[in-house]
Formats: sequence, structure tokens, C-alpha cells
Amino acid sequence: MRKAGAKDYCKYSKDILKITKKPLSLEVFADDVKGMIYQGKKISKWSKNVYVKVPITNSKGKFMGKVIRTLNNNNIKLNITAVYSSEQTKKILKNINKKTNVIISIFAGRMADKGIDPVPQFKNSLTIAKKFKNVEILWASTREPYNYIQSKQIGCHIITVPPAIIDKIEKFGTSFNQLTKDTVKGFLSDTNKSKFKL
Repeated sequence: MRKAGAKDYCKYSKDILKITKKPLSLEVFADDVKGMIYQGKKISKWSKNVYVKVPITNSKGKFMGKVIRTLNNNNIKLNITAVYSSEQTKKILKNINKKTNVIISIFAGRMADKGIDPVPQFKNSLTIAKKFKNVEILWASTREPYNYIQSKQIGCHIITVPPAIIDKIEKFGTSFNQLTKDTVKGFLSDTNKSKFKL
């Protein structure tokens, strides 16, 4: 929102809600339990398709179990964000009921950026969340088109994908021969633009 130039969080969010009936996650920005609960209750009233996005911890690393539990007990749909491990998934599941919708957003790309394979954390999270029909696991921070295939193979419920990567996914199925030709054309174009000579 900041990158898009939003000045008023409430107005900007409500403008988006006017054009979509699909589930939309809107994040609290308080950093304390009381503030998150207050903001979560307020945001949840903006539309039936709103999921209140709550970080698993605050900036000091304190688990926001009370926030999750309170909002969940108020039948507020949640998207628990900034999750990195199946241990964190377990903690979330201990603080929710089995009827109100909850999304658990696991940050695959950021994990991979640090040299950690995210797939085992997803597999474990999907396994332990199976008893909760109201819980969906989301592949977050997608970095490359292949992540779409990975998320599908392991049975992730949702994946968030930026437009540039969606464009690449739409080109899936290109043959190796075509890839080679396209790559060499790219090399040729670069050298022509550089006006290199030997």
C-alpha cells in the first residue's frame, strides 16, 4: 500500500473492497496485544470477505496467541502471517477453534533466501493442520515460477504470486529447443545493443 502511495489505510482498504468480493487479507499494524485486538475487530467489520492479518509474533518476538485466540473466538476470519516453521503452525492450532476460517501464511521465499528448504515445513504444517477443516496453508513470498509447481505438488491450499511471476507461469510448457533459441536470441540482442567488436 505504501508503494502504491496510499495515505489513508481505512479508505484505501475500503476502496479495494468495493471492487472485489474475493477473500482479502488486511493487516493490523499495532505491535501490542491490546492494539492488535482493537484493530482486528475494527477491520473485520469492513466486509464479510475480510481476513484480518495478524503476525504470529510482535516485533519483540512475543507470540501473539492471545490476539489469535481472542479474534478467533469472536468468529473473525484470520490470516496468521510471518510464519516460518511447523512448530509455529502447532502453536497457532492450539489457539484456534475448528469452525472459524484461518489461513496460515508460511514465508517460503524468505526462508529459501536464507538457504533453508521451505518444503519440509509446509509438508509438516499441512499434515498437522489436516484435522482442521477451517484451516488453509498459504505459500507466501513466492520468488520464482517453479514455486507454483512446488506448492501444488505438496497440496498447499493457496499461493500468493506477484504479476511478473504470473506472466512467467503462463509461459510454462516451452520446449528445451525453444528455450535454447530464445536464450541465444537474447544473447545476440544484448551484444548488438552493446555494439561489441572483436
